[in-house]
Amino acid sequence: MTEDHGWFSEDTATFGDRLAAAREAAGLSQAAFASKLGVKPVTMTSWENDLKEPRANRLQMMSGILGVSMSWLLTGAGDGPDAPDEANDLSDDVLDLLAEMRALRSQIAQSGEKLGRLEKRLRAALKDPE
Repeated sequence: MTEDHGWFSEDTATFGDRLAAAREAAGLSQAAFASKLGVKPVTMTSWENDLKEPRANRLQMMSGILGVSMSWLLTGAGDGPDAPDEANDLSDDVLDLLAEMRALRSQIAQSGEKLGRLEKRLRAALKDPE
């Protein structure tokens, strides 16, 4: 395990990216890791796709099982697995595109959550017009 501020940094990878990388480095499938944490596999998928975030107690369990620091899972700073070897073969342009795509995916997920909250408010307003 190394301290890597590049490949897994907040600018380059999301929480879900780091979680998936640490899980794979530990040799665990999503289903096996979900079982160890006591959650459903669909929950694990949501975390790795950055659609939801785990609570602090689950985060602590994850870091212990995966042998990475909680700080690394959240930010990419601290003790985590080695960066993938193929990262050395990627140009800066490709890495920039990947980072931009991850940022866009995160924005889309946040927009989807906001849209859901607005829809819920609209439904409530239509049921109970004042």
